[in-house]
Amino acid sequence: MKPVVNIMWFRRDLRLHDNAALYYALTDTNPVLPVFIFDKNILDKLEDKTDKRVNFIYSVLVALQQQLVELGSSFEIMYATPIEAFEKLLLNYTIKKVFANSDYEQYAKDREVAIEQLLSKHHATIQLFKDQVIFEKDEIVKNDGMPYTVFTPYSRKWKEKLSSFFLQTYHTEKYFYNFYKQQPQKIIAIHDFGFISSATEISPAIVDENSIKKYSDLRNYPALNGTSKLSVHLRFGTISIRQLAAKALQLNEVFLNELIWRDFYQMILWHFPHINKGLAFKKQYDLINWRNNETEFKLWCEGKTGYPIVDAGMRELNETGFMHNRVRMIVASFLVKHLLIDWRWGEAYFAKKLLDFDFASNNGGWQWAAGSGCDAAPYFRIFNPLLQTKKFDKDLQYVRKWVPELDSFQYPQPIVIHEKARTRCLQAYAEILQKVS
Repeated sequence: MKPVVNIMWFRRDLRLHDNAALYYALTDTNPVLPVFIFDKNILDKLEDKTDKRVNFIYSVLVALQQQLVELGSSFEIMYATPIEAFEKLLLNYTIKKVFANSDYEQYAKDREVAIEQLLSKHHATIQLFKDQVIFEKDEIVKNDGMPYTVFTPYSRKWKEKLSSFFLQTYHTEKYFYNFYKQQPQKIIAIHDFGFISSATEISPAIVDENSIKKYSDLRNYPALNGTSKLSVHLRFGTISIRQLAAKALQLNEVFLNELIWRDFYQMILWHFPHINKGLAFKKQYDLINWRNNETEFKLWCEGKTGYPIVDAGMRELNETGFMHNRVRMIVASFLVKHLLIDWRWGEAYFAKKLLDFDFASNNGGWQWAAGSGCDAAPYFRIFNPLLQTKKFDKDLQYVRKWVPELDSFQYPQPIVIHEKARTRCLQAYAEILQKVS
């Protein structure tokens, strides 16, 4: 007779502590089988088989497995499509309920519909919970029920609605006894699903109160250690957004605002699904006549544009999977405005390289830079890389770290002249905006 279980389906919530879906799973009647699926539909599309994100997820799962083994339980870790994985689980177990935390991206929503249909044939259900944001979907809307498209009034309403209820900790530890008891299952090796193990240096998921306190003073200077480095942990759920928001509320409103931006972009994704399909939030911006010069795009990707702050940022990204927030804005503006290359090219490149890649925030950031998004920078706002360098890296500490050949003949000449590029950009944007006005 097959064991009767509930399943905790881990996705972007890789922790046992303060995990909403896990809490509700453990407090339900049946023992909880923890499951993680290395999704073929996602992994098979990744070109880089040393992808740092896959290595990070794998290392986190190994650590979680150790915790589960100490509790007399074990992960079921599978490499399959979600449908294949659940078909196999249904062969081995009588599944009553599947618990998971909500994911708002289109692929995730489609995946859940397919799994729900499969489960219903076996008299099982899937239950979803809010975990990666403080407020989701239509929890923060205007008085008339319409979604916000400008950040400042959204953040004001967000802060008005916030209470200790929304920051409460889910004390999962009290119910760890309800994990399904079994012998440790062997974890699939990373090479078994086509990836190569590579060292991935990531700061631990520790909330450093001192860095949060100083965040508003230091965050714009890429040479300084002025950011929390927690974005990758928020992306994969190795830290609780509630824990972090509670600290930010006490320590630094500017840091709190960055967390609110995450909620804002997830809300936008929910209410305006056309951005899932590669369309501009403001649809008239899809009419821009992009230059899309492939040679210039390649130089941008490689950090060889002749603009040191841009090149430093791209080299940092290529080597580490991280890029400082201020520099992200500079390199994005440069690609879109100086080179007149479609923001979707840059969005896709970041999606390949960023350890903390999150569709909603990445799309929101690129559309902000392009002027095509909600609450975006106006099209005539064009960052001057030289002025940005003088303001935020005047001693060139950051630039020299990533562009050591800066003062040599090996360093390339600028691929565009700022003033000419600026004029060209303004003309291209003005053309389409005049047509639709």
